[in-house]
Amino acid sequence: MPARPDAPLAEYLYLLAGDPEDFVAACADLLPADIVEALNDLPPEAASKVVGALPFHTAVEVFDQPELEARDEIVERLPDDIAAPLVQAMSADQQVRLFRSIKGSDRARLGYCLDAPTRDQLKLLLKYPPQSAGGLMTTEFVSVPSAWTAAQVRQLVHDVGSAKETVYAIYVLDEKTQRLQQVISLREVMTASDTTPVRDIGDTRKPVTTRPLTDREEVARLIAKYNLLAIPVVDEANHVLGIVTVDDVIDALVKEQTEDVQKFGGMEALDQPYMEIGLPQMIRKRAGWLCALFLGEMLTATAMGYFEHEIERAVVLAIFLPLIISSGGNSGSQATSLIIRAMALREVNLRDWWRVAVREIPAGVTLGVILGTIGFIRIVAWQDLGFYNYGPHYLLVAMTVALALVGVVLFGSLTGSMLPFVLRRIGFDPASASAPFVATLVDVTGLIIFFTVALVVLKGTLL
Repeated sequence: MPARPDAPLAEYLYLLAGDPEDFVAACADLLPADIVEALNDLPPEAASKVVGALPFHTAVEVFDQPELEARDEIVERLPDDIAAPLVQAMSADQQVRLFRSIKGSDRARLGYCLDAPTRDQLKLLLKYPPQSAGGLMTTEFVSVPSAWTAAQVRQLVHDVGSAKETVYAIYVLDEKTQRLQQVISLREVMTASDTTPVRDIGDTRKPVTTRPLTDREEVARLIAKYNLLAIPVVDEANHVLGIVTVDDVIDALVKEQTEDVQKFGGMEALDQPYMEIGLPQMIRKRAGWLCALFLGEMLTATAMGYFEHEIERAVVLAIFLPLIISSGGNSGSQATSLIIRAMALREVNLRDWWRVAVREIPAGVTLGVILGTIGFIRIVAWQDLGFYNYGPHYLLVAMTVALALVGVVLFGSLTGSMLPFVLRRIGFDPASASAPFVATLVDVTGLIIFFTVALVVLKGTLL
């Protein structure tokens, strides 16, 4: 095999793909994740050539990696005699993800090439939403009748274990009804005596399960709460439909958190990686929210126009507008982020809104007093030190700013904490209560609070 050049791994593999002997030798020391990373750097046409040249077992391991970005485009370019066995050998959950992403015509073509059990399995899994436990689960698990002995189970694992995606646990079923009775770990099976029935091994309490339509965030919470490596998905009769493994949950949560972060920025979540999404789709994802935020900010101009007379008489107030507006927006964004995260972790739910409000009111007042005190000291210090002349009524100006900060920060904290509850109540994703949206809302009310306080404090002096 020729020595590897300094060229990137992707180019190196592509160049060697036409020489089977050298190509196999080059791939021998590479992990599937390394090959995936290289394939992601190649266009789909070149990536399909590399995949077609890989040893079959390596190609299966590569295609089972959810990090392979253009998996659907690659398989569409592979000939049927390579694509069909490759898809057939993939784990069930990754088969489903692949079939969700490929075009209808290619889906039908590949489906026709698969054997009947695999087609039936795909049909079952595809009927569940991708964000649900059913959409994440795999049907590759080991289940045994409750009367089996530990020796029989060990033999079964030996015979079929390599064909299963994971063998984290053994699922013990009632012999007559096939309902799930208990879950035992592989370690417990290996340490039990040969003649011990599996129903007498391990914990006999009712196992932790989930339903196929359970949201993936709830599945992740259950796995984390009970420290599980996999959780069985059961139907109404407690028959095991499949299992959701911890690695699948992690992959799903990474995607979920990516969507939430993008929504926090005031836009729709992207359907593809940033460098792959087309310009028209990028504009569509960002323009809607940006226009909505712009229209909201226009209310700020309307509010300033309403207080135009006050601004003309007390121009010094205009200096503090950015300070007031940003403080309210920052406090609102903090509260929104805290509550959305608490909702995601199930620390709070809809009925806790009043408890959150009771906590945020004193918190908002305290934070406002802290900022107001800093603002008051700053204005007085700048006046006394001669850095800026705020006029003969500078103490009243300082008092106006301090009191306005208390009101704006309190309103921002309360609004930011309540908005996620409102959105959840009407059926929207709380992540849509993004920082820009809260800031826009608080901008308008901040102006109203500021000038209302100014009218009260400065009446008879500047106003």
